[in-house]
Amino acid sequence: MSTPPPPSQPPSGGFGAPQDPPPGGFGAPTPPAGPPAPPAGPPAPAQQPAAPPAYGYPQTGPGYGYPQQPGTPPPFGAPGTPPPYGAPGAPAPTAQGPAGGGNDKRTQLMIVGAALLAIVLIVGGGLWYASGDGKKDTADSGPAKPGDDKSQPGAGGSEKVPSNVKSKVLVNQPSPTPDEMVQVPGSWLTDSTYVKSDMYKIVGYNVVDGGKKWEVPLPGELCGASRHVTDNKTAVIFRPTKPTPEVKYPACTEVGVVDLNAGKLLWTGQAKGATSGDKPVSYYEVTVSGQTVAAGGPSGGAAWSLADGKSLWLPKVDGEGCRDVGYGGGEALAVIRRCGQSSNQTLYAQALDPNTGAPQYSYKLSAGIETAGIVSTKPLIVSADVGKTAKNASGVSDLFVIDNAGQLKTHISLSSGTFGGECHTEVERCSGMIVGNGKLYLPSYEHQGKDAYGKTNELLSFDLETGKQTTDRADAGERYKLYPLRMDGSNVIAYKEPPYDKGGQVVSIDGKTMKETVLMENPSDKTTQRIETAYSPEYHEYRYHNGKLFLARTSVKKPYSATSDPEFIFTSFTAS
Repeated sequence: MSTPPPPSQPPSGGFGAPQDPPPGGFGAPTPPAGPPAPPAGPPAPAQQPAAPPAYGYPQTGPGYGYPQQPGTPPPFGAPGTPPPYGAPGAPAPTAQGPAGGGNDKRTQLMIVGAALLAIVLIVGGGLWYASGDGKKDTADSGPAKPGDDKSQPGAGGSEKVPSNVKSKVLVNQPSPTPDEMVQVPGSWLTDSTYVKSDMYKIVGYNVVDGGKKWEVPLPGELCGASRHVTDNKTAVIFRPTKPTPEVKYPACTEVGVVDLNAGKLLWTGQAKGATSGDKPVSYYEVTVSGQTVAAGGPSGGAAWSLADGKSLWLPKVDGEGCRDVGYGGGEALAVIRRCGQSSNQTLYAQALDPNTGAPQYSYKLSAGIETAGIVSTKPLIVSADVGKTAKNASGVSDLFVIDNAGQLKTHISLSSGTFGGECHTEVERCSGMIVGNGKLYLPSYEHQGKDAYGKTNELLSFDLETGKQTTDRADAGERYKLYPLRMDGSNVIAYKEPPYDKGGQVVSIDGKTMKETVLMENPSDKTTQRIETAYSPEYHEYRYHNGKLFLARTSVKKPYSATSDPEFIFTSFTAS
């Protein structure tokens, strides 16, 4: 099956607008041109337009989407939505989270002597965290540091507060200038290296000074990239050749694994399926779970061993026309499986044995649901736009939490339009929603704050046991917009999009108290601020670790004119 061409180029917006349209091909929301260039002074009060649709989960590489199937889904009969979340000053939600969660601030008993010393030693011995890109690190052992005292903001994670949170620009890497738009999905950050896909290559940069460390050439354009990492290895899909006049868009048939520290393409592979004949199967997305690489698309899914590329399973179609269209990775491996054709189709969410692809359990989604996404694999959380009721072009109206027996554990409704999580047509391209502490964290949709010149939002959460909204709330602050990036232990790492006259911030939000600790505050001078705000978490890739922040594009293009503002494939900041 050939791959449809990428979406057309968006209008130019210079520094003041996101340059990369959200990929996703047919059926994916089309972003607006982006916010206007920052004004010289405070704008006149006015009702701002709705925010553009977003996982970029910023975090996944783009594919080209699946053609939408005809047919209108029936109304969904699940429980109603929670009451809308009001502007600042509105009463707190009444739904209660689990005991000990939400804003429950208990007075801590002071324990002295040997007991206190024992606690400090236990905590100081090292903590594990799973980042949004699937990487696991340990905290350095040694003397007490921010986060060791569990009564203080920032506890529960391994990210340290820099001695000086005021950051400076590390490097602005110029974008390549192809004749036509080229996709460059994929960003990964290790302790020593920032790795970014580029035009027909993948490049590693030193996180100390931003200098190039290595480069891995590719025969064709990147089509997709996993956001998950195992043993500093991740997976990508790419075209086997560059475009030619005869074949302008070669199919995305090649799967490969990259060693992020060594800077090597360890292996490449492809697969043939029951419906592809002698031609290799095309893929739209790829993921990593443990030692398994899995790639999916409309012709079915295949998997390989992460270590050596050995085939684990191939695309197949059973008697009911069922096939794996996309996988979710990370802590576990899950799949969205489509059965039937056209409007007479059924979707299943399944947890898989990562070695064989055999279903461990299966959950049947309601009839009429055309596409579904995987927000989390452990626990398994499935997203869908049920009955076309999603608001604000979010692509998701409902979330379904599935238990280990394949039964619906709880249902979360987002159809009120007051929440900011978003999903696209690819299975693993939900953004702005992260899971930790037995909760789903997501931002509220932006709303007017107390300041007449801008909007704001909050970080909220749902209890995964009950499906009810908790009392958790972390305010972005006037004219800032908060966007969760990943968990850090029990803390939430979030980015704050700034107003026109400030730099952005990275904060750590305590999972118990919801208190915020600033980890980074970026420069507010006009030039730097314009470069930073040309990126948006909804469309681009944001990576933060150890006082380093990288903002990266997922596509590059030729400037519209010689006088256009320079564009950067990524921008980075460092705090000391």
